[in-house]
Amino acid sequence: MTGSHSSATAPAPILAVEDLTRRFGGLTAVEGCSFRVDAGRITGIIGPNGAGKTTIFNMVAGALPPSSGRILFDGADIAGLPTHEMFHRGIVRTFQIPHEFSRLTVLENLMVVPAVQPGERLWRVWTSPARVRRGEREVRERAEEALRFLTLWEVRDELAANLSGGQKKLLELGRAMMTEPRLVLLDEPGAGVNPTLLLKLRDMIRHLNRQLGYTFVIIEHDMDLIASLCERVIVLAEGSVLTEGPMGAVRRDPRVIDAYLGGGEEDGQASPPPSGRGRRPDSGDAGDGGASGNGRGFPDSGSPDGG
Repeated sequence: MTGSHSSATAPAPILAVEDLTRRFGGLTAVEGCSFRVDAGRITGIIGPNGAGKTTIFNMVAGALPPSSGRILFDGADIAGLPTHEMFHRGIVRTFQIPHEFSRLTVLENLMVVPAVQPGERLWRVWTSPARVRRGEREVRERAEEALRFLTLWEVRDELAANLSGGQKKLLELGRAMMTEPRLVLLDEPGAGVNPTLLLKLRDMIRHLNRQLGYTFVIIEHDMDLIASLCERVIVLAEGSVLTEGPMGAVRRDPRVIDAYLGGGEEDGQASPPPSGRGRRPDSGDAGDGGASGNGRGFPDSGSPDGG
């Protein structure tokens, strides 16, 4: 992706959710939910437990069909398409609990991600061996580049099952990077990650957005992380959009405070919603999340940091 965002021109929405509803029998998990995600931006989704955040991710990623409503990706309605169709359109997601291939090495976990590799067809191993070797070499080089960026280079030959929780979160991000995605859905990337590694993870997400043009939607309970990354925040409560806007305005909204704490204002003073790490959210909003492409541009980093 090339170019940069202009303050005079609003970015085009890459994702638009319109009147989305999902029912499980008699339970309505998401009801009449509508919002948009602008291309090249980092958008946050917050809300108390049970607000419908992960259910929305599951519908956008193709794991669940909506009961009603539309999911528009680049203007096309993709609601109800299976996960592999979403993947080929450039929509990828990570999980709160990492889903690594535990019996593969860290490097192999990245190398299996790209679709339609020449070596996937057995007959090409005999008919086009040079093409198969060239394709595998290109995938390996990209995987190695991603591992250096993620500070996982030193554990590249380790079984993924042996990584710490924080390192597995980095591996999830690395697998998303291997797809050259157009939309990345991050489900609680900060959960179970120690504070030092969390700062590195934040900087990596920011780099991928600003330098490579990645569009992120992040579900997160850590308000500090949301405030430092997201220009716009969508607040869900009881399956519907409660409000949305800059973090500085959202955190002072009495409706948001009520949704989190279950009570109104006291003595006319509104307090911010609680942070997922027991800290008050930053009062400032995230800066410019614009992106300008410069190739892959993964910088070398230091040695891996446990999570």
